[in-house]
Amino acid sequence: DGTEIVEFANGQSETHYPNGCKDIHFPDGTLRHMYPNGEEKVEFVDGVIQYMYSNGNKSIDFPDGQKETHTKEYKQREYPDGTIKTVYPDGRQETKYANGRLRVKDNEGKIIVDKMTSPKNTRTLI
Repeated sequence: DGTEIVEFANGQSETHYPNGCKDIHFPDGTLRHMYPNGEEKVEFVDGVIQYMYSNGNKSIDFPDGQKETHTKEYKQREYPDGTIKTVYPDGRQETKYANGRLRVKDNEGKIIVDKMTSPKNTRTLI
């Protein structure tokens, strides 16, 4: 079917598919999927999955439910409890807690905002 498999002495192997996709199997068990549009998905043995997009953005999914996103505008970590921490290129940090608390620190770590807002996932029970 046109699929080509290349094996290396160090245990690495690459599978090249006719559609332009490529899978790289590393000796440590890591698997990298490469797509013709420049995007990649890397599956690490510890369960971490990293996606790299053609626009330069990256996202990382952790086995414990945390998710991290990297863009030119910010780096952000989402926690399983709903807390979201964002770090901006100028060093400013913003943390939105699941309970609605918002804390913003300047690039020196000084708290410039610390207030309660509406929780992100509120429900009205009737």
